[in-house]
Amino acid sequence: MKAITYRRYGGPEVLEYGEVGEPKVGPDTVLVKVRAAAVNPVDWKARAGYLDSVLEAVFPVIPGWDVAGVVERTGPAVTEFTAGDEVIGYVREDFLSRGTFAEYVAAPLRTLARKPRNLTFTQAAGVPLAGLTAYQTLVKVLEVAEGDTVLVHAAAGGVGSMAVQLARHLGARVIGTASERNHEYLRQLGAEPITYGDGLRDRVRTLAPGGVNAVFDTVGGEALTESVPLLAPGGRLASITDQTVLALGGRYVFVRPDPNDLQDLTDIAERGALGVEVSSVFPLEKTADAHRLNEEGHTRGKIVVTVG
Repeated sequence: MKAITYRRYGGPEVLEYGEVGEPKVGPDTVLVKVRAAAVNPVDWKARAGYLDSVLEAVFPVIPGWDVAGVVERTGPAVTEFTAGDEVIGYVREDFLSRGTFAEYVAAPLRTLARKPRNLTFTQAAGVPLAGLTAYQTLVKVLEVAEGDTVLVHAAAGGVGSMAVQLARHLGARVIGTASERNHEYLRQLGAEPITYGDGLRDRVRTLAPGGVNAVFDTVGGEALTESVPLLAPGGRLASITDQTVLALGGRYVFVRPDPNDLQDLTDIAERGALGVEVSSVFPLEKTADAHRLNEEGHTRGKIVVTVG
C-alpha cells in the first residue's frame, strides 16, 4: 500500500511517500481503508522527536492519529463493526509506528466510532483528536454546565473551534480569543470574540465583570498566566499545552482514545451542533506540505490529507 513514512526524526523533509506492507489485522483490530486523515500539531512534534521521552518510535514510522474511512475487514473478536461501515478514529497506540497517513490502517477497536452521517470524510477526519480533546477537557475536567461562562484561548483553531461548539452545546456562554480576521467566524460558532495580547484582562472583564467559570487554554505561556486572575470564585482552569498549569491550581489534559466519547461526538455532530472547518486539503503524497502549513500555527479549523 502507499503510505507516508519517516525513518528518523527531523523536519518535513524526512517524510517519504512510497510502498509499505499492508498492516496485519489482530483479534481486536479493524482494518480501515483510509479516506482522509487530519493533521495535528502532535504529528509534527512526534516527527521532530519531541515525544521521544514518552513514546517509543518503531522506525519506519507512519505518522498520523486521526482517520475517517471505511471498514475493510475486522479481527475475529470484533462484533461492533462489519465491512463497509463508515468510521472515524483517534488511532493512538503506546508507540509510534502504525499511523493513519496511509491507504490502510489497522485500528484497535478502542479507537473507533461510527462516522457522522452528515459530515464528509474530509470533515469527519477532523473530529477525533480535536473533538476528544475538547470534549474530555470540557466535560470531564472542567465540568462545564449550563449557565457557565467559559474562556477559550485560540478559539478559531482545531481544538478551540471544537471547544466553542461543545461548550455552547452544553449551555455555556463562550468568550474566545482569536486574531481579528477570525472574529466573524467565532461569532458564527456562537462565541464572543476578543483579541489576544496587551489588555486581555480588561477585555475579558468588560464582557464578564464577575469573572469566568472556566478557562480552556490551548496556547500556554502568558495566555495561561493572564487567565488566572480572570477566574470567578470556584473557577476551573485547564491547559492542553502547558504543564505549568498544575502550579497554578489547574489541570493538564492529554487526550486519550475513548470509543464512547467519540460516539458522543458523532451523535452531537449529527444533531447539527458540531461542525468542522477544513481550511486546506492535500493529497497523501503532499503530506510534507501539510505538515509545513500546520507548523506555521495560524490555521483556522483543520488541515486534512485525502487518500485515493
